[in-house]
Amino acid sequence: MIVFRVMFQTVFLALGQIWANKVRALLTTLGIVIGVAAVISTVAATDGLQKFVLKEFASVGASKVWIFPRMPPGQRDRFSWRQIRMTTREVDGIMERSPSLASLTPVMEMSTSVQFGQVIKSVVSVQAVRPSWHEIEERSVLQGRPLSNIDEEQRLQVCLVNDKAIGEFGLDSSCVGQRILVGGRAFTIVGVIETKTVSPMFGGDEAKSEVFIPFRTGEMLRPEPRMYAIAKTKSPELYEDAKAEVEFYLRKSRNLRPGDPNTFGVEAIEQIITQFKKLAAGLSVFLAGIVAISLLVGGIGIMNIMLVSVSERTREIGLRKAVGANPGVILTQFLVEAVTLCLIGGAIGLGIGQGLVLALKLMPKSPLAEAQVPMWAVVLSVGFSAATGLLFGMFPAVKAARLDPIEALRHE
Repeated sequence: MIVFRVMFQTVFLALGQIWANKVRALLTTLGIVIGVAAVISTVAATDGLQKFVLKEFASVGASKVWIFPRMPPGQRDRFSWRQIRMTTREVDGIMERSPSLASLTPVMEMSTSVQFGQVIKSVVSVQAVRPSWHEIEERSVLQGRPLSNIDEEQRLQVCLVNDKAIGEFGLDSSCVGQRILVGGRAFTIVGVIETKTVSPMFGGDEAKSEVFIPFRTGEMLRPEPRMYAIAKTKSPELYEDAKAEVEFYLRKSRNLRPGDPNTFGVEAIEQIITQFKKLAAGLSVFLAGIVAISLLVGGIGIMNIMLVSVSERTREIGLRKAVGANPGVILTQFLVEAVTLCLIGGAIGLGIGQGLVLALKLMPKSPLAEAQVPMWAVVLSVGFSAATGLLFGMFPAVKAARLDPIEALRHE
């Protein structure tokens, strides 16, 4: 009980001293205020940015895997295009020998002319895909039906268009059944799918017209097609297994020796997400180091002003010792004063930091709209402020506690 009463009195005295020198106390804690505000705003901004980027990744598909031909660096004299290109046989083999994959489709991209009535566009994205493409891409069918196995097996000249194409070509709002010319051949529209907007961070651009046709129909248009494959793993965690399975099969089918480089690539969003998280963690540590410098400067300021306070109050210290105050009480008084000063600075910094975070969230089209201050950052800021007061207040407090009462009373 006595301990609590002494602590209460000590805190009360500390607040009294701070209030008596308001301007000096405010300037003294400026380093702490800036440091804590920087911690709060930096952590929240990093958290918000990470959420934004991961959300963009999720929009592409966390379980998607891309398999594509790739010329090994510096190997153009050794490998020809025919040796590195993907074939339908390879794509079929990948699916058969990769148990970690849920579905897969080859994708043949063609930029060709598309015409409806008098409207002709010379370069339109036309992709030849299999029906499994719908399961992988998860794009809603707004009208009509998706591509089917019958379309694929019978090489039917049917197609899907995205809703953006309806406006660009002047198609009817219910355009299922209408015919368009793709590369000079007539195709019947059997369905309309949603336009998927890809973030600019993945090379996305303004949404444009898209046409999708059965893959085997596309092979008739392109006898030697250039293709890649997209697949979907049974779960995002199986990417490494799927990659190993695909690499093993393709290296074997292409007769690559142990020392030969891969003539293909296997990439996944999950891999990029892991790399981004590591980058974000490294960035957070770097920013924390910069902020720690500000807190260090603030701590030095606290120590400096406490030494001045000890010098100014030497006679008071001598008088208190003369009437029986022991060194522990004197040390506690100055230590509590330093900690209180830092905690007040920390509280002001918390308020400013929260204000900065709110301002970031309210900015138009801000990528930090989901930024928030995690509780651990608040606890860390308060704890660091208290630790700064203890660490940098200790030397002035010890100095005050060790003053000789006779010398202190004689101090002018």
